[in-house]
Amino acid sequence: MNAPSLETATLGGGCFWCTEAVFLDVEGVVSVESGYSNGHVERPSYEQVCTGTTGHAEVVRVRFDPQHIGFRELLEIFFVTHDPTTLNRQGSDVGTQYRSGIYTHGEEQARIAHEVIAELQASGGVHGPIVTEVLPESNYWPAEDYHQNYFAQHPNAGYCAFVVAPKVEKFRKTFAAKRKR
Repeated sequence: MNAPSLETATLGGGCFWCTEAVFLDVEGVVSVESGYSNGHVERPSYEQVCTGTTGHAEVVRVRFDPQHIGFRELLEIFFVTHDPTTLNRQGSDVGTQYRSGIYTHGEEQARIAHEVIAELQASGGVHGPIVTEVLPESNYWPAEDYHQNYFAQHPNAGYCAFVVAPKVEKFRKTFAAKRKR
């Protein structure tokens, strides 16, 4: 039996703890890694990224099996679980590192991303213009080990309980059929 041919999606939806927790629960997702993308500093640290001077966004790199879930479906989840209309902000997290972004791996992902954004904007499903940037992934660097799987390790920490958990619950209610079994 052949191993599945996996694909990669890189998404920035604010704090990577939130985005990671959501996508770890999605059927067809094999792994999720928190990291930093599309900045100009090589191998940035969390402390550097937090200054807002590296140009990086907090992102998750999602490895998925396209036989179980497509890139378009991942984007539908992405847009429901964060606010794509706030520039450089998600809730009380403010700064360029919290921007909404889809960092593509090829022309097909870029095409799909632009289609989904146009459809969502035209549907009126969001209140205001979508500010999500769509760019090729560049200068990706994984976040420090203590950021990986953060919500699962610290579910009762204040930020996790009051910010991450509601996003995970929103995913679970909206996309019940897409949850891992």
